[in-house]
Amino acid sequence: MPIRSASARWQGNLTEGSGTIKTGQGGYQGNYSFKSRFEEGEGTNPEELIAAAHSGCFSMAFSKGLADAGFTPTSVETVAKVHLDKTDGGFGVTRIELETVGDVPGIDNDTFQKIAEGAKENCPISRLLSPGAAISLTATLS
Repeated sequence: MPIRSASARWQGNLTEGSGTIKTGQGGYQGNYSFKSRFEEGEGTNPEELIAAAHSGCFSMAFSKGLADAGFTPTSVETVAKVHLDKTDGGFGVTRIELETVGDVPGIDNDTFQKIAEGAKENCPISRLLSPGAAISLTATLS
């Protein structure tokens, strides 16, 4: 399997500095800052990139689970909401809310929910993040 990479460059101190983040394959490059992470400033932040990775991984895992069960999804759309909270030990990602909507012809809701839950438990990014963050799932069949 290939090894994936990304890089970041930060200039200046924590609150006044700024930086850039880019993926190794050139698919994304963006600015980040204290304000984009801890306030409502322009740019991205590490937690937003984790949300992108998690929503992408979950959508792929869910699509695979559906196909393995004999259902071909028309679409799976997932939003991941990553919560960065201050705890006694400092700042940390404490929870992630996955919200997915699937257009899956011929499936009943119980089967849909079971496969969605399996994808939440088994996608590689969920497995990486679940020891430190509570992951919840809301799955809606369209």
